[in-house]
Amino acid sequence: MTISPTITHVILAPGNGSFFYDDQAAIRAGATQDGFCYLGAPRTPGFTSVRMPSRSLSIGLVLPDDVIVWGDMMNVQYSGTGGREPVFRLDAIEALTRSVVIPRLLGVDVSNFLSACERVLACHEDRRLPLAIEYGVSQALLRAAAHNARTTLAEVICSEFSLPLPERRVPIYAQSGDARELNVDKMILKSVDVLPHGLINSRAKFGASGGTFREFVKWVARRIAQIGESGYHPVLHFDVYGWIGLEIGMDAQKIADFIARLADDVPGYRLHIECPADFGSTEVQLQEYAKIVALLDRRGTEARIVVDEQCNTLDDIRLFAEAKAAHLIQIKMPDVGSIADSARAVLLCKENGVGAYVGGSCTETDLSARAAVNIAVATQADMILARPGMGVDEGISIVGNEQSRLLSILNHRRAQNSRPNVGAGSA
Repeated sequence: MTISPTITHVILAPGNGSFFYDDQAAIRAGATQDGFCYLGAPRTPGFTSVRMPSRSLSIGLVLPDDVIVWGDMMNVQYSGTGGREPVFRLDAIEALTRSVVIPRLLGVDVSNFLSACERVLACHEDRRLPLAIEYGVSQALLRAAAHNARTTLAEVICSEFSLPLPERRVPIYAQSGDARELNVDKMILKSVDVLPHGLINSRAKFGASGGTFREFVKWVARRIAQIGESGYHPVLHFDVYGWIGLEIGMDAQKIADFIARLADDVPGYRLHIECPADFGSTEVQLQEYAKIVALLDRRGTEARIVVDEQCNTLDDIRLFAEAKAAHLIQIKMPDVGSIADSARAVLLCKENGVGAYVGGSCTETDLSARAAVNIAVATQADMILARPGMGVDEGISIVGNEQSRLLSILNHRRAQNSRPNVGAGSA
C-alpha cells in the first residue's frame, strides 16, 4: 500500500538569525558606533534601536513516515529600506503562519514542489504573504519533495525546471563586516573566489570624494599580492550602499567616471561595485543604472555594476534583466520570497545575458544557507554569497562544504546512471 506524500502535522520553533538587523537610514544619517552598538534613535519604522538582534522562525513539516523537514523564516539585515519589507516581527509572523499557512499545509501533496508552493503560498486577502514566510515555507516544501523523491534539493529543482544535472562549481563570495582588514586576510588565505564586500555603509568608511574607499580598494589588491597563493586572482566586489551617489552626486556620468577611475586603480582585476547609488524607487533605479551600465560598457573597463536596492522581487529582477540595467543582479533570497522564485530569477538573468548572483543576508541561518547552495548549483548561478553571519569562516565553511558535498553526490549519481545494466537483454 502506497502512503500518500502529504503533511500530517506542522510545528514551529522560534530561533535566532546569525547577525543583526540594522537601521540603514539611521546609519546613513550619521549614527555613530559605540563598540558593537550604534548610538542614537532609530529612523526606520519597526526598529526599536539602530541595531537589533535578528530573529528567525523555523517551520517543521511532519511527513507520513514521521520524518520532519525544516525551513527558516527571517528578513535581511537592512530591512525596511531600499523597497524591502519591514523588520521581522516574530510574534506577527508566527500568528499569520498559524492562522493562514498551517491550515493550507495540512494534507498538501509534497511530491510536486512547484505545485505545493503555488497552493500554500497563494495570496491572502489579495496580498502576498510576508516574504519571510514564503522563504521559510518554500525551503521546507523543497526538503519535503527531496525526501519524498530520495534526492537532493538541487535534483528536485533540476527535475521541476527541466535542467541538466550540474557539474560546475559556483564561485563563492565572502563578506567582511566591519572587521575589514582582519577578514580580508582570512579570505585571501582561504583563496575565496570573490571578496571582500567591505561594508562601505557610512560617510566615514567612504570618505570625502570617496578617498577612504579608494585607498581600501587599493590596499585589498596589494594584500592579495602580499599574502595570496601564487596564481590567486579573485574578483574584487565592494558594496557601497549608495555612497557614490550620496557623496559624488546622483548623476550617471559622474558615478560612471568614479567607478572607471576605481577600476584603473586596480588594473587586471574584475571589479564589482554593488549599489553605487540608491535612486529611491525601482523605476528611477532602472533608468539610471541602465545609463551607468552603458557608460561603463563604452569605456571597456573591468568594472561591473551590481544591483541590490530597489530590485527585490522576481518582477523587479525581470525588469532589470530585460533592460540590462546591471551587469550582475543580486537575487537576495529572503527579499525574493519563495525559493522557487529565486530559481526562476537565476534562469531569467541567464536568458537575458545578465549575471546572476544568489545573494542573501548575514541574518540568515545555516538551514537557509544550505538551501541557497542547492538553488545556486542547480541553476548554475554566477556566484553565491557565503552566509550566514559576518564571521567569514563560518559562512565559507557552511556554503563551501554544502556545495562540495552536493557536487560529490551529483557526480555519484552520474556514475551510477552511466553504468550498463548487466541484466538487460538476458534470457
